[in-house]
Amino acid sequence: MTQETHATQGPLTTEAGAPVADNQNSETAGVGGPVLVQDQLLLEKLAHFNRERIPERVVHARGAGAYGTFTVTADLTRYTRAAFLSEVGKETEVFLRFSTVAGNLGAPDAVRDPRGFAVKFYTEEGNYDLVGNNTPVFFVKDAVKFPDFIHTQKRDPYTGSQEPDNVWDFWSLSPESTHQVTWLFGDRGIPASYRHMNGYGSHTFQWANEAGEVFWVKYHFKTDQGIRNLTAAEAELLAGRDPDSHQRDLREAIERRDFPSWTVQVQVMPAADAAGYRFNPFDLTKVWPHEDYPPIEVGRLELNRNPRNVFAEVEQSIFSPAHFVPGVGPSPDKMLQGRLFAYGDAHRYRVGINADHLPVNRPHATEARTHARDGHLYDGRHGGARNYEPNSFGGLAETGRPLWEPFCDFAGATGGHPAPAHAEDDDFVQAGNLYRLMSDEERERLIANLAGALAPVSRADIVERAVGNFRRADAGFGKRLEVAARALRG
Repeated sequence: MTQETHATQGPLTTEAGAPVADNQNSETAGVGGPVLVQDQLLLEKLAHFNRERIPERVVHARGAGAYGTFTVTADLTRYTRAAFLSEVGKETEVFLRFSTVAGNLGAPDAVRDPRGFAVKFYTEEGNYDLVGNNTPVFFVKDAVKFPDFIHTQKRDPYTGSQEPDNVWDFWSLSPESTHQVTWLFGDRGIPASYRHMNGYGSHTFQWANEAGEVFWVKYHFKTDQGIRNLTAAEAELLAGRDPDSHQRDLREAIERRDFPSWTVQVQVMPAADAAGYRFNPFDLTKVWPHEDYPPIEVGRLELNRNPRNVFAEVEQSIFSPAHFVPGVGPSPDKMLQGRLFAYGDAHRYRVGINADHLPVNRPHATEARTHARDGHLYDGRHGGARNYEPNSFGGLAETGRPLWEPFCDFAGATGGHPAPAHAEDDDFVQAGNLYRLMSDEERERLIANLAGALAPVSRADIVERAVGNFRRADAGFGKRLEVAARALRG
C-alpha cells in the first residue's frame, strides 16, 4: 500500500505545531484525579474528531430505537437520592437507541462490532442519559486515545476502505485492548438481534444518597429474551440478504406486541473500597468480578412503542453521558471524563445548538430552564425574558446543591498522568480469565474468528505483536492462535 508521507514523519504536534509530549495520558488533577480542561491536546483531538464527518454520527451512525418504560423493583434509597429511583414500582419513560459503532448509516446490521446501548430516562428532575454498549469493557481506557482508535476502524485516507493493517497495528500496540478484542471475536461479537443481547453502562458511575454517602456503581441490562448470537458465516449471509435485519426485528417485535425487556442490575462499591481495590475500579478495560460485588436487581426496562419517524426521533436523538440528575454522577474514569465533553459537543455540531428543543430530546416531566438563546432553529420560547444570572427581576436562580458529591481529595502536580497503579492492575489477566471461562467449542470459534481477521494483515511483525498480547493473556490462547493464523497466512 502506497501512501503519501508528507508531514507524517517526525515528532507528533498539535494543530498549532507545538510538539506533543504525551499522547497516551490525558492530564489530571494529580494521580487518579479528574481530567483537566487545560488539557488542550485532549480537547483539540476530541473537538476535531467530532467534526470529521457530517451529517451522520461520527460513530454509532447506524442505529434503531424505541420508547418504553423503566420500573423500579427494589428499594434503592440507601444508595441514591435520584427521584426516579426513589420507590418500588415507580415508572419512568425511556427512549433506547441501539447501534453499531464503526459502520456508516447505510452499513448492514449483522456485523462483528460492539453495539451501542443508549438509554434516555425522562425523569421528573430532567433527562438522565446512560450511554453504554453491549460489552462491559472497551478497547482503550483514556479518551485521548479514542480518536486514534476510531481512525483505525474507519476508512483509510488513502484506500478509502477499512484496513486490517491499521486495525491490528493499533490493537497490538495498545495491550489494554486485549480484553475487549477477546470479547469482540468471541460468540457475542455478533448478536442475532438487538433484543437478544445485554447492555452495560460500562463505565463506573457515582450514586449518592440523601446523607451524602457515595457509592460507585456499574449498570447491567440483562436481556429477558435470552442471549442469541450469529456465527461469522450466518452473519455474512444475513448482512447480504437483509442489511436492515436488526432494525426490522426490533420494529416488528414491538408491532406484534412481543415487547422486549431487560432486567436491570447494578454492582455497588462503597466509595471507601476504591483506593484499596485490587485493580483500578475506574479502568474501562476491566470488569468488577461478581464475587467481589454481586449484581443486585434494581428494575425492569421494557420497550413498547416504535418511533413514528426514524429520522426525527432516532437520527436526531442526542445522548450525553453528562446528562445527570441529582444523586447520580461521574467518576474519575478517564474515558468517561472525556465523553462528558465530547458527546454534547458532537451533538451541538451535528444536530445543532438547539437540538434539545426536539421532542425526542426534550424533558417530559419538567421544563428546561436555561439562559441559552438564539442559534440555528431557535424557536423563541423564552420570549423577552432576561438571559443572565444573578438578576434582581425574579429570574432563574441557582439551587446551591450540586447534582453529585465531590470526589475524594486529589493532590499532586498537573500533567499527563497514567492512572494510579493498583496491586493487580494488568492488561491481560481479565482477557485470560474470559478465555478460560469459554467452552472448548467457544474457544475454537474465537480462534477461528481472530485468525481470519489477522489473515489479511500485510506485515508479519503486526501479527506477531498481536499474537503476543493474547499469549500474555493465556499461553494456550496465544499458541493456538499462532498456529491458526500461520495456517491461514501460509
